[in-house]
Amino acid sequence: MRHLRRGGALAAVLGLILTAPPSTSVAASDGPSRYRNPVSAAAGDTFADPVIVRGDDGFWYAYGTTDPLREGEHEFHRVPTARSADLTHWTYVGDAFGPDQRPPYAAPGAAYWAPDVRRIGDRWVMYVTVTDTTVSAEGSDYAIGAATAPTPTGPWTFAAEPVVAPRPGGGGGYLWTIDPSQFTDVDGRGYLYYGSYYGGISVTELSPDGLSAVGTPTQVTIDNKFEGSYVLRHDGWYYLFASTANCCAGPATGYSVQVGRARSPRGPFTDRDGIALTASRAGGTPVLTQNGNRWIGTGHNGYLTDLSGQDWIVYHAIDRADPYLDEPFGINERPMLLDRLDWIDGWPTVNAGAGPSDGSRPAPVTTGRVDERFDSASLAGWQRAGQWRVTDGRAVGSGTLTSRTTVGGDVRAETDLRLTGATSAGVALGDRVEVRVDVSAGRLVAGDGRRQASTPLPAGLDPGDRHNLAVEVRGKHLVAELSPARLGDQVAVVSLRLDRPIASRIALTATGGTAEFDNVSVARLYQPAKRAVPEPKVGAPLPAYSDEFTDGLDDGWRWVRADPAATVAGGQLRWPVQAADLTGTGNTAGVLLRDAPRGDYVAETKVTVDLGEETVRNYQQAGLVAYVDDDRFARLTQVAIWNTRQVEYGYELPFAGQPVYGGSIVGTPASTTWLRLAHHVDPVTGEHEYRAGSSRDGRTWTWGAVWTFPAATTPRIGLVAHGGAEPAVDAEFDYLRFYR
Repeated sequence: MRHLRRGGALAAVLGLILTAPPSTSVAASDGPSRYRNPVSAAAGDTFADPVIVRGDDGFWYAYGTTDPLREGEHEFHRVPTARSADLTHWTYVGDAFGPDQRPPYAAPGAAYWAPDVRRIGDRWVMYVTVTDTTVSAEGSDYAIGAATAPTPTGPWTFAAEPVVAPRPGGGGGYLWTIDPSQFTDVDGRGYLYYGSYYGGISVTELSPDGLSAVGTPTQVTIDNKFEGSYVLRHDGWYYLFASTANCCAGPATGYSVQVGRARSPRGPFTDRDGIALTASRAGGTPVLTQNGNRWIGTGHNGYLTDLSGQDWIVYHAIDRADPYLDEPFGINERPMLLDRLDWIDGWPTVNAGAGPSDGSRPAPVTTGRVDERFDSASLAGWQRAGQWRVTDGRAVGSGTLTSRTTVGGDVRAETDLRLTGATSAGVALGDRVEVRVDVSAGRLVAGDGRRQASTPLPAGLDPGDRHNLAVEVRGKHLVAELSPARLGDQVAVVSLRLDRPIASRIALTATGGTAEFDNVSVARLYQPAKRAVPEPKVGAPLPAYSDEFTDGLDDGWRWVRADPAATVAGGQLRWPVQAADLTGTGNTAGVLLRDAPRGDYVAETKVTVDLGEETVRNYQQAGLVAYVDDDRFARLTQVAIWNTRQVEYGYELPFAGQPVYGGSIVGTPASTTWLRLAHHVDPVTGEHEYRAGSSRDGRTWTWGAVWTFPAATTPRIGLVAHGGAEPAVDAEFDYLRFYR
């Protein structure tokens, strides 16, 4: 549970390579294209902690953490920046900061981790982790810095003071003040989320310019479980995405993304089961975790919405066959991946729960039936009513500007707009549906000629700042959102029930003065996923492989390092938690094993172990294990990790001559926790895949990561109880059952 990253001497900045903007047209095709992960392959071998924004020029921009980009390069890039016209083909265009460019409080050689880029007012703001400051000579005195720029490619200028300064920790050193993420609420207030395992994730309000923290921060997750936060607003809920486990354990990395939601940006955030992310037995609903394909360590996410309205998650992952950028145990190679983010029953999940993709997939929609960036001064393809002109790639004027292309059915229309003098401006669909920013009334208004709905604009909103207006129509239901940069941080949302579906053209409207429009698109509205992919199901019981502990241990059990303190009585195996472990080269813990059936099966146990709450009892644990030998196993246990209690799915394998251990987190334990390992044999590779599940009641299950074993191995299934003997506690197993 350590946050590991690598820094070092930083490379000279490369100038930004400016190319022509993407081609634009009216009535462009919005048919599906396809892509494969990792999407950053052309930009770099690694591109960790990624976030993506859409620039004013219609390009998409991605930003990554300080690392070399290529194998063998050995030069560190200070926030590498890449650009794409379609979100799937990326070109490296330079670094945000030069080798000698740092804020006054940064120590020489400081690296910049986990950038987050947002539009605030009339400029772009980048928040970064500054890894080393002048506060302490001891190091690890992290701070959150900010830099501003007129465009997504800079030039970036650091603010003189940190947004969040280094924070002394109660356990010594400095709290991990890392992984910033900004969010703007519907009242116009800005917030910054930051933090990691040492200290937890906190949120603080920001000054209007976004460069200073104000007020008192609120801790929104317990320490020792989460980092890499990202908050967005969806259907009236605030969703806190956060990564958990170790980001950088090479071939044993089990990093994954979990989520909680709240009615306020300050929380309290709870998961699907109502468990708080601040509890010792901390909640967290899985969003993204490895599924047994090439990708492991899937985490530290960003978010975006394509032109069809489909949400996407951007994140990094590790190819388990190529986990390091260069030498073993050096920099973890973490390229950028992109996958569909679905909302099912109010909760986000990647690819409807299927997890990271490794194969050809439908690509994001980045062109529409109308797709206009106003490169032509003639306004070809548009009908004008009023005074309109094209200036610097923007349509500027008053009156109505109507596309000649007919739109109909379920659509999503959007535009970037500024009200430079107009009292009202927006978009119209057909001859009757209009959504407008009404400055005189201070409201976002939607109407269809017969009915109208509106919502207040934030009191401090400057109509002269560029905002994105997006309108979705599905059947007779319209939803419109106004946001600074289309990143899930809407400042106004309005919905309206229409009297009939629309079928006509899109128009840009401005009254009372001039307005500017850019990046106008109309695309077919995405089709939402309605059902999650099936989770592992339990079939018929296999009594020949199972044991209910009714009459001692049956003959099917075999010990590795027998523990005479383990006894069977009253239908339970009682096993005092040992002062021993399996990880590394120690291998002192006992393992109680039995043969598993051939083919696909589910193994289940019910284990009670009183680990208490809040107190530090590292690392007492008990549960299931899939075991080949002491250096190749997958261990699913409820465990005490500092002040938390978690269900950890740990994994050890031999790599480059030594055992490597990492893990993932699955669900939330109770004192009595049900654990499952669902085994599947890959029909192509013959690999053994084990997916972990946990339950607090034996009925509702949370499924998590998959760890794999080579086809040539024959894993057995067993039980473990170890990690520390103080205070003394017994693990009580009710059974080990197998199901087909």
